[in-house]
Amino acid sequence: MNRDVIIALDFPDAATTFDFLDQFREEKPFVKIGMELFYAEGPQMVCGIKARGHKIFLDLKLHDIPHTVECAMRSLASLDVDMVNVHAAGTRAMMEAGLKGLMRPDGSRPLLIAVTQLTSTDETRMREELLIDRPLEEVVASYAANAKAAGLDGVVCSPLEASKVHDICGKDFVTVTPGIRLTGDDKGDQKRVTTPADAGALGSDYIVVGRSITAADDPVAAYRRCVKEFLKEGD
Repeated sequence: MNRDVIIALDFPDAATTFDFLDQFREEKPFVKIGMELFYAEGPQMVCGIKARGHKIFLDLKLHDIPHTVECAMRSLASLDVDMVNVHAAGTRAMMEAGLKGLMRPDGSRPLLIAVTQLTSTDETRMREELLIDRPLEEVVASYAANAKAAGLDGVVCSPLEASKVHDICGKDFVTVTPGIRLTGDDKGDQKRVTTPADAGALGSDYIVVGRSITAADDPVAAYRRCVKEFLKEGD
């Protein structure tokens, strides 16, 4: 399993995004394109970043009826991204349809992972607003098991849940973990947060880091610090 740091490109437009990426002259970081940037700039944003040599996690969190998700995934597969995702709450049938849609004519496909519970959600909100009356860890584990049964490659979860997911779904089942902050950084709207070093020790395969890198005075140095701290554990 290749472990890596993924930078969340949570920018409003292409110009800001490419100005940020221009700072990385030696590295070609794995990057995440989310809803904000994709909806602002469209598929050409993916093509432009891919042409620069970056791996891309296209984070659109598809959640719809199975047929719609299958058709949408067919379109996304043509963009040559490396990883895409759906919401595990969409059911096994939806996840299976998404997997089917991702398969390219040559038999290749991006990694497909499923969001369990957003790291901005805590157990209180899950119970009171989503009416899910089970412990958060149990819900994440169940969603991960459903994703595994549907043939997916892994899940998005908190680093706090990564070890449990691996225990249930196996070491090769990928855990992609947002909610990462460098020591001393503001948590923002995240609830279940760890440092890169803690995420590595807890068994995360990929960590997604946004503001701790993108809002840093020296983003390249912040990225290198995240890589060093994350990969230090479990090598």
